[in-house]
Amino acid sequence: LIYDKSVDRSICEFRADSSIHKYFQSENTDYKGSGYDRGHLAAAGNHRRSQNSVDQTFLLSNMSPQVGRGFNRDKWNDLEKYARKVAKKSLNTYILTGPLYLPRKADDGNKYVRYKVIGANNVAVPTHFFKVILAETSPSNFEMECFVLPNEVLPDTAELSVFYVPLEMIERSAGFLIFDKLPSDKLKKVNGKKVGGFW
Repeated sequence: LIYDKSVDRSICEFRADSSIHKYFQSENTDYKGSGYDRGHLAAAGNHRRSQNSVDQTFLLSNMSPQVGRGFNRDKWNDLEKYARKVAKKSLNTYILTGPLYLPRKADDGNKYVRYKVIGANNVAVPTHFFKVILAETSPSNFEMECFVLPNEVLPDTAELSVFYVPLEMIERSAGFLIFDKLPSDKLKKVNGKKVGGFW
């Protein structure tokens, strides 16, 4: 990670992403009074190379409605800090983050995908968020960690490892493959456990 000490996060402004068609944009007004934070997907703290870099992380296309206290400002923030710690000690680090809308079993015994929407633009509130960290720990040797956190108040005492899931669970839920071009013999650990060259 490269840090420019002159970068000032406090002057960054949340703003709509003009590169996205207006039909699909969210606005600051969608979040106002909703009870949800504008939660970063690509963490601002990871993009302090320049003022412009950190400014770009405040585009609303990089935001998703997150529970504030107990999640965005706490456990999710812990995960972002952990990812930076991994990056600082690795040769290269690749991080993929996104929202998930996972089914839950209802009283009638069936599973449903239900989620809240906020604001005039009906911004979807994810039920969960995922983060996959792929770290090159030595030349051509990689370790991967896969997390899924529910978008709700989480115990401050919960260890991040509680949120480990198999990569396949995220891929199936998100609808796409993740780091699938990585040769399996280069992956040495997944979620802290050694793998025998396959995953």
